[in-house]
Amino acid sequence: MVDSKFNSILIVEDSKGRREIVLDGSVYSIGRDPKCDIRLSSQFVSRHHATLVQLPKDDDQTFYYRIVDGNLKGKPSANGMLINGRKLPAHDLKNEDEIVFGPQARAIYYQLKRDASSTLPPDEFDITLISPNMIDEEGEEGHSDASNGDKPADSS
Repeated sequence: MVDSKFNSILIVEDSKGRREIVLDGSVYSIGRDPKCDIRLSSQFVSRHHATLVQLPKDDDQTFYYRIVDGNLKGKPSANGMLINGRKLPAHDLKNEDEIVFGPQARAIYYQLKRDASSTLPPDEFDITLISPNMIDEEGEEGHSDASNGDKPADSS
């Protein structure tokens, strides 16, 4: 797996609602068929409407996604797809590209740059809430600032 400095995300909207799909695989099938990796719920979407393929960039350190109309065997979808308002057979996706598969079936592609904060230890800004019953009633030193007035979580 090529280590990327980006996170690729596809926000899909169809008649069943909106969902976020993190893209980290090499190939995704998109369509109405239950066997598709990304399933779209719309009568206007073909069973195998499009294919998303991960390709390496020239630097071989990062990758991008290309969306192609139809399946991997070259069979196009019945209605095609619109990328940013233009009907295209294939397109190298860029940040915030909109793909329309049909009425009430679309996706927006996001390529989010990983920032330095994602490499910080997970406990860097961790806040620990202390239940009042965890504090010694005599008020031991070091615990005087522990009570913050929040109700303790249910410990069941």
